[in-house]
Amino acid sequence: MTLEIQRDSSSEKQVVTHSVHYHAPWKWYDYFTFNIDHKVIGIQYLVTAFLFYLVGGLMAMAIRVELATPDSDLLDPNLYNAFMTNHGTIMIFFWIVPSAIGGFGNYLVPLMLGCRDMAFPKLNAIAFWLNPPAGLLLVASFFFGGGSQSGWTAYPPLSLVTANTAQTLWVLAIVLVGTSSILGSLNFVVTIWKMKVPSMRWDQLPLFCWAILATSVLALVSTPVLAAGLVLLLFDINFGTSFFKPDAGGNVVLYQHLFWFYSHPAVYLMILPIFGIMSEVIPVHSRKPIFGYKAIAYSSLAICLVGLFVWVHHMFASGTPGWMRLFFTISTLLVAVPTGVKVFGWVATLWGGKIRYTSAMLFAIGLLSMFVLGGIGGVTLGTAPFDLHVHDTYYVVGHFHYVLFGGSVFGIYSGIYHWFPKMTGRMLNEKLGRIHFILTFIGTHLTFLPMHQLGLQGMPRRVAMYDPQFTSINRLCTIGALILGLSVIPFTMNIIWSWMAGKKASDNPWQALSLEWTTSSPPLVENWEVLPTVSHGPYEYGNGHSHQAQPNITPEVSA
Repeated sequence: MTLEIQRDSSSEKQVVTHSVHYHAPWKWYDYFTFNIDHKVIGIQYLVTAFLFYLVGGLMAMAIRVELATPDSDLLDPNLYNAFMTNHGTIMIFFWIVPSAIGGFGNYLVPLMLGCRDMAFPKLNAIAFWLNPPAGLLLVASFFFGGGSQSGWTAYPPLSLVTANTAQTLWVLAIVLVGTSSILGSLNFVVTIWKMKVPSMRWDQLPLFCWAILATSVLALVSTPVLAAGLVLLLFDINFGTSFFKPDAGGNVVLYQHLFWFYSHPAVYLMILPIFGIMSEVIPVHSRKPIFGYKAIAYSSLAICLVGLFVWVHHMFASGTPGWMRLFFTISTLLVAVPTGVKVFGWVATLWGGKIRYTSAMLFAIGLLSMFVLGGIGGVTLGTAPFDLHVHDTYYVVGHFHYVLFGGSVFGIYSGIYHWFPKMTGRMLNEKLGRIHFILTFIGTHLTFLPMHQLGLQGMPRRVAMYDPQFTSINRLCTIGALILGLSVIPFTMNIIWSWMAGKKASDNPWQALSLEWTTSSPPLVENWEVLPTVSHGPYEYGNGHSHQAQPNITPEVSA
């Protein structure tokens, strides 16, 4: 990209305009290189994360098949522990967080802001390329010690005495992923704060960008705390220190505070970008302006703030004093308020809308129903007396998966169906999309709803062998898990076939109003030939608005 300086004869001042020189569109092999284009990096994140999703999903299916019977008859107990640990690790750190923030965030934020790339393109590429070696370390842990077996929380003293080499590789993998998250978050904050097109006011910023901004601030505050705790754990495992060794004066509860100070906000790192996707998909496919734009935007910032003060509700069973239980019960219930604001805004947007039941919309509505159910379970777990009753039972597993699978994964699917035409220039097959939705919706309920009953009856989580009285419900959950596994097949077929030979998409197949739809599908290497100007908000449907691409004049410079 070059800058041309032209003289304005009427004012005798110089103005700077952008003139862009393009090279040929990216080839398939460019996606395997150190590429600094934010769109390439976004797709690199999405594809890599989906591959890890397949690995984590196969682990989950093996776990559920093992749990179809009370005895240990498929997986060796140590391998079961390793699968349980790494399934959770992969799904959180290598699937949901990278795809929601790294994938959609990188691809969409510059396009939505009307700029040509992220603020720090090389830093952006570095952030992605920290993920593949982290994944290799995680896979290598199975060949050096049989895999980490201490759960995705890696609580000491268990993590100090089981499979030390594998546990070390696990810690290094998470530290690398955390570093990637910090670098990416810094890039998002600067990009959103400084690089939106000059004609865009803050109250015209797409809600997805508000969500990414809140997510990035949350990651910058919380992720270094987890990294510090894991480094101390690494020293305890390998160098004889005693930060968390109880027999040498260490404090295991301190580790829990360090871990959960990040890992409960991590729930919001996984769901806030999905909330942003919901706020983009629902208005477009219901053809209505978003209800309560400012309330939804500010609620993302409120979740970011309050979300930093709820972590101890994971530790109610750790001997926390009464005053602390009371404080964190209140803060946990309080964080439901801004979340409820979003849900109310989405429902109000749907009400009376001209809804198009596309695959993207089906997954968005499915997310709305499942997240509300999961949120109700979260409110019950946020109260200390009930939490103590069901702590470490399958009630927690059911709630957690309703929020993250029924929430985050449904949102990722919705986003893919919505923006796939923009990313590839091809339309996904809607018939396969509906089959995918039906299988996923049924499989999710069948797998995770019965787990609440298991938990209320007292079945502990993270065990391969259990009392035979729980057999029938576990078999129901296993059938649901197999349906979920099957649901990935039509989705994968749809993605591959449509990308290669699907129906060609127009530049704006959904008639949306946000800026990413003003460029070609797929976008040019530098996004636009001429940067767009913003004359209205991104959700003003029904008012006859359309974006106009006009030259963008940067602030004047003196002659």
